[in-house]
Order: sequence, then C-alpha cells, then structure tokens
Amino acid sequence: MPYLSGEDTVKELRRALSNPNVQSDPLRYRNTITKVIRAMSQGVDVSALFPEMVKACATVDIVQKKLVYVFLCSYASLNPDLSLLVINTLRKDCQDANPMVRSLALRNMTNLRLPGLVEYVEQPLSSGLRDRAACVRRVAVLGWAKLHNLQPETETDAAVVNELYSLLRDPDPIVMVNCLRALEEVLKEEGGVAINKAIAHHLLNRLKECDVWAQSDILRILERYCPQTEGELFDILSLLDSCLICVAPPVMAATLRLFLCLCSSLPAVCHSALERACGPLLTACGSSSREMRFSALAHIQLLLQSEPSLLGAHYKRFFCGYAEPAFIKQRKMQVLVELVNDENVSMLLDELKGYCTDVNPETAQAAISAIGRIARSYSDKCLEILTGLLGLKQEHITSAVVQTLRDLVWACPQCSDIVCTTIEGCEQIIQDAQGRQALLWLLGAHGERVPSAPYALEGFIDGVRFEGSLCVKMELLSAALRLFLCRPAEMQDMLGRLLHYCIEEESDMCVRDHALLYYRLLHCGIEETRRFVQMRRSDPGLGVLIGRPQQSINSWAQSFNTMQPLCGATTTPDTSTRGSPEHTNFYPKTNLSKELRTCQVDSTPTDGSGPCSGSLSGAVTLSLSPALSPNAFQDLWLQLQSLQTDKDAQDVKEEDFFCLETLIQCSLIPVDSPYSLQAALQLVNIQTMAFTPTSAIPWKFYMYTHTQPECSTKTAHGTLILAELLYSNEAPDVDEAPDVDEVSQDKTFAAKGMEFEKSRVKVTVRQKPRDEPALMGFLSILSTVLNTVALQCENSQQGKTLLS
Repeated sequence: MPYLSGEDTVKELRRALSNPNVQSDPLRYRNTITKVIRAMSQGVDVSALFPEMVKACATVDIVQKKLVYVFLCSYASLNPDLSLLVINTLRKDCQDANPMVRSLALRNMTNLRLPGLVEYVEQPLSSGLRDRAACVRRVAVLGWAKLHNLQPETETDAAVVNELYSLLRDPDPIVMVNCLRALEEVLKEEGGVAINKAIAHHLLNRLKECDVWAQSDILRILERYCPQTEGELFDILSLLDSCLICVAPPVMAATLRLFLCLCSSLPAVCHSALERACGPLLTACGSSSREMRFSALAHIQLLLQSEPSLLGAHYKRFFCGYAEPAFIKQRKMQVLVELVNDENVSMLLDELKGYCTDVNPETAQAAISAIGRIARSYSDKCLEILTGLLGLKQEHITSAVVQTLRDLVWACPQCSDIVCTTIEGCEQIIQDAQGRQALLWLLGAHGERVPSAPYALEGFIDGVRFEGSLCVKMELLSAALRLFLCRPAEMQDMLGRLLHYCIEEESDMCVRDHALLYYRLLHCGIEETRRFVQMRRSDPGLGVLIGRPQQSINSWAQSFNTMQPLCGATTTPDTSTRGSPEHTNFYPKTNLSKELRTCQVDSTPTDGSGPCSGSLSGAVTLSLSPALSPNAFQDLWLQLQSLQTDKDAQDVKEEDFFCLETLIQCSLIPVDSPYSLQAALQLVNIQTMAFTPTSAIPWKFYMYTHTQPECSTKTAHGTLILAELLYSNEAPDVDEAPDVDEVSQDKTFAAKGMEFEKSRVKVTVRQKPRDEPALMGFLSILSTVLNTVALQCENSQQGKTLLS
C-alpha cells in the first residue's frame, strides 16, 4: 500500500474491508486485517474501523480471529455500545469444538474490560472451569481474577471461590498455579489464599512439576503456613532441600526466604541454609545478565550483615572485570570490604589499588572510599596506598583521597600525623567543591601540624569572591577561625579580610550571618571563642569498626528476595557529598549496642494512657528505607498537623493518619549528648532529622522510621512514623503531670558540661497510615533507647567525677 496520511489510510482500509470481492477471498481479507493491525501498531488511530472489524470476527479462520480480537480489545473502551455486538460471537465460540477457539474466546471476553459485559461473561467462565481441555481451564481461572479486578467492590460468589480451591488439585500444574494467583486476587481483602496442612503438603509434592516462576509463586505463598510440629517442619525442609541449590536463581531465592521464615527460631538451621545457598548465589554473580549479577550482589550484602565470614574463602569471585559496568563494580567493592581479614588484606588492597586508576571517575572514587573503610582496621597498609595515589596528581583521584583521609582522621585519630604531612600542596590540584571542603576541614582541624596551612588558606581567602559553592565558603570561615586560634600571628590579617568580605560584600545571607556570628564571638574574647568553636574530637573509646555491626538473620529475612536490597538499603552511604565529619553517624560503643539488643522492651506506653495503651501482640521491626529528605519530612509534618487541626472540617478517614502526644519517663535526660542519642537511635533504625544545639532549652529531637509490613497488624504496606521529642524543663500539663511532691524531690545532676534532669520527655508522634499497635511498639523502643543512653551517660559522668 502506498504511503498515505492517517485519514487516507483509514479510508483506504475501510473501503477494502467493505469490498465484497475482498470478503469473498479469505486470504485477501486476512491480509487487509493484517494491514489494519500494522497501522494500529504504528500509532494510526483506526478506531473508526470498529464496525467493519466486528463483522470480521465471524469467521472460522483462527488466525483472523486472533487479529480481530487484538483490535477489539484495544478499542472496546472507546466503543462500548458496538462491543455488545461481539458478545454473541464470543459466546458462540466458547462452545466451539476446538479447545483453542474456546480458550481464545474466553480470554478476549475478559480482556474487553467493560463493566456492562460482566453479566454475559460469568456463565462462560463458570463453564470454562469444568472444561475438559486444560488450556480452557487455565484461561477461565485467570478470567475470574480479571473479572474481580474489573469490579473489586462486587463480592465474588462463594461457589466460585470453592471451585477455585477444588481446582488446586487439577492434574495440570499450570491450572493449579493459576488458581493460586486467582485466589490471591479475589481474596486480597481477606489476606489471600488460606493455606492449611493439606494444601501446603499438596503444593510441596507437586512443586517439581511447575516451571520456575510458578515454583517462586508457590514458595512465596507457603510462607504463610506454620508447621504444627517440629517433625513436620523438618519434613518440609527435606522436601525443599533440593530447591535450595536450584540452578534457577528465582527458585533458590524464594526457597531460602522460606527456610528463613520457617526456621526463625532455629539459628543453626538458618546458618546451614545460608551455607548451602552460597553456591547458587556465587553462580548468579557470574551470570551473563547484568541485572542478575547486580541482584545477586545486593542479596549477598544482606547475608554478610549476619555472616561476614560466610564467603571469606571466595573473595576472588568478587574481583571486578574490565568490561563490567560501573554499578556492578561498585557493588563488588562493597562486598570485598566486608570480606577483608588478616589473610587476604594484602591481596584485596592490591586489587582495589588497581581500580583507583579506572577510566571511570566514579569507579575510581568508589575504590578509594573502599580502601578508606579498610583503613579503619589496617591503617598502615592503606595509608601507604592513599599517599601514593596523591603522587599521581590527578584531580578526581586527589579529591577522593582527601575526602577519604578526612573521614579516616575522624575515625582513627592516630593517623592524623601521617595525613597532615601528605596533604600539603593538594589545594593546587583539587577543583571540585567536595574535595575543597574536605581539605579545608583538615586544615582547620589539624592546621597546627601542617606548616603551610595558613598559606593554603590564603589562596582560598584571596579567591573567595569567585567561589561558587556555599558549603566551601562556610567551611572556609570555620577553618580560618580555628586556625587563627592556634596560629594567630599568621592568620590575623587573613581572617580579618575574610570576615570583612563576608560581612560587607557577600550576597548570601547564610555566609553573612555565619561571619557575623564569628565576628561578634571574637569580641567576647579568645577563650570564649575557643570554647565555642573547639571542634568535637572523635571518641577515644570508639572501637575500630569496619562496616556495620553484625545483625541477626531475622532483621533482614523479610526483605530477602524483594526489591528492598536493590533499592540501596544495604549500600554504604556516599560520603562525598556531606560536610564536616562532626555530623557523621558512627556506631556507638559495643556495650551500648549490647544493652539495646538485650534490654526488655515494655509493650505499653510509660504513662499508661492514650489510645495506644494495651499489649503488643508481637515485636515491631523498624526500617530506614525508603529514606525521607528533610524537606519531605517538614512538608509531611505540617500536612499531618493541618489535618489533625481541621479533621472535622475535612473529609479525612481515620485510617489515613494518626497523631498522638504522650510522655516518656526518663530518669536522666542527656541534654548535652545529642550525638550519643543520635547514634543509639540509628542502631535501632530510627533516623534523626534534626536536633537543637547542645544544652539548648527547650531541647528538641526530630526523627522518623518505617515499620516493616509483616509487623504491622492493620496495614499491608507498613507505616511511616514521624516523631518530636521535647524537653522544656517545665512542669507538664495538669492532666499529665506527676505528683508535686515527687517533682520537688527530684535532684539535678550536673558536672563538667553534662546536665541531666529527672523529668519526662514529651513525645509528639504522627503516623501515616494509622496503625496503633505498631505505634505502641515504636514508643516502647524509643523509651528503651532514652533510658539506656541516659544510664550510660550517668555512669560515665559519675566515673569521671570519682576520678577527679
């Protein structure tokens, strides 16, 4: 057919479809219909041909029927009245002697997606469930799911549900699996298909008859079944043992997840299952599919959270290939950091050193960051590599090395002497804002050990009017003031010029206010300034850490074989975009970690009042994923506050959100140790968004967390919890306040810059969607963290008092 415009094409096709000579020739008629489908696939609007195509469906040619049904399903919603003309033909085809025609008719009756046709479809679907041909039963079973999806408010006939349950014993495995999928859709409001002992054992015995994706669906549904005896549990595990080493990664992952769910109280069995699954996971890491490799690496990172030595002997399998994409190389380097030990550290460092000069800057920077993480345990070997990389004098490598050295100095203060001797001259190479910011922090924090520190800062100060990064300007002000306190003769003139420019000429108000603060602070005296800007040093008692503390298998078992590991929940945060390491969340000491894990969590709010009072049916699991930005936190907080204020005036369901104000009894409130509290909250997966400066009254903390779906009793997708801690050093409200005599007897403990008040912390919680049991569990965890941190601070302060 010659090239025509859209309208001309439709006219030409209508003329051909209406031509009696074409209709009398089956081959020409089929070719014309093929041209209609081709034009439709090319974006031409051929909906005007709907009446002609309806006539064309009355044929015995199966190929022509398929082509016409494709057209009708695409344009039925635009022509609902004319679609009724097709029903008679489809119902007639449902009684055809050819099972292929019957299945084709049933499939397309449900694919029309028209509510007005439901009454015509139910009877053929019911007959299809009892059809002698398996292909028809497969289509009929899924047809009921499509019908329910079309009208979800309509209650499905109980007889149909019972018949779907009976078809679980159909001899055709595809029919059996389609029944499971249909029941999941139809019974979604009731929690999906109900699994009892008979159904569970039947599915397990027929598991090998199904294909890969059917096996994955069956294994996912079997997670709901709880074996009644230990003997039955081990019988099920024996049946699943062969699937645990299946060559198909989806089946292996679903089987391992089922193992972990069934054996949550048997750590030895879980460990054995993880060991057997290592082989298939390593095989998936070598798959030709990039997506498969990435997914396998993400799930291996989950395993290493609990079993860091599980793959220690196979570390060479995670060496990067030259042609691999950057995102896979970065994941492999994260795994290599988890596998480092005394035996392989030299080989791993040599391998990572080779990646530092990769042609891809992101890969090179990731390798340098990985060496920096290893340096927290093997500082001498890693510092030798990092200082050697500075000799290459390449901008992106030098920037990444300086950022890594900044983090290393903060975590390992013993490395500061070597670092200070190697960063001289780096200011001439680094061009990016993150690298300059890291270098300025090092010069300000340890400038007394760097002979050329004032001269390096002089170059930044002379070019401050051309500096485009706000963060660099802020860091330059802090570095200049800190260096002035230790080297005043060299820095006095430069600091004056910098403050004059920032106050008189700088257009950014943040930089100007920061400079004004320092200027007025200097008028208060050097000692007052020194006390105010003295940088917070890293905790000398902080043990050498590499990676995260070991977690229990149950903490991540529910996220295994889901999208959560792929979304970056286990990925090491990128440190290249953050500022000074004073704001870094390091893990608390080991004894604090153990106390938080072993302490008993009370399941009722501390004040015993409020809607959340009661017993908690199960443990609550908190998660930091998906992450919430500060702007999103603020917007959601204000939105929920507005909804709570105007709840009566707006059409808002009670299940959409929940707001609560309560009190938590905390014997000693760590007003002056917000960083300790922040680290402890991070340990239990509660993310701190903001907190007031040290010793500020009122004292506030803003935080958020997510509850895991399995731990939420009312919601299918978990809940988001926003919270504010407020300590104002004032008496509580009359209805919430403790006895006056009790308050008057409380004593204040204050010594060496640490203040504690025996009082209550006001907690304002906003939850979306509403789930009171999950909220009650969150309050219990929060109360435990507050009391644990406060007790540690009290013990530490009392020990210092006794020593002094």
